[in-house]
Amino acid sequence: MFDINGGELIIIVVLAVLLIGPERLPGYAAQLASLVKRGKRLLQDTKARVDTELGPEFKDVDWSKLDPRQYDPRRIVRDALMDDDDAPAPAPRAAAAAGGAAAAAAATRTSDEPRAAVPAPFDDEAT
Repeated sequence: MFDINGGELIIIVVLAVLLIGPERLPGYAAQLASLVKRGKRLLQDTKARVDTELGPEFKDVDWSKLDPRQYDPRRIVRDALMDDDDAPAPAPRAAAAAGGAAAAAAATRTSDEPRAAVPAPFDDEAT
């Protein structure tokens, strides 16, 4: 949250000891601890109140699915194109040219059978 590493934390503690003084530092540390405890208790109470006011239908919502950072336009287009169950599956060219059983199997494929996933090309300049 604050992005403070160990060395920076030590410098802050040393400055606090020097500026506040060793006689007042325990009192300020106790006040900070009580403030953190009150903040934690406030957040827990607020979460419990929101859960009770929204009701049980919002408890099973998967909020990670609604995260806008997960949306990739390439994946959305690929899924939309792969979801076209109404169109017949194209037969492979080599099997269709040979007139083999693979062409007949591809033509009679049902929509319940899984399709082979084709990965989208990765463009690291676009990310």
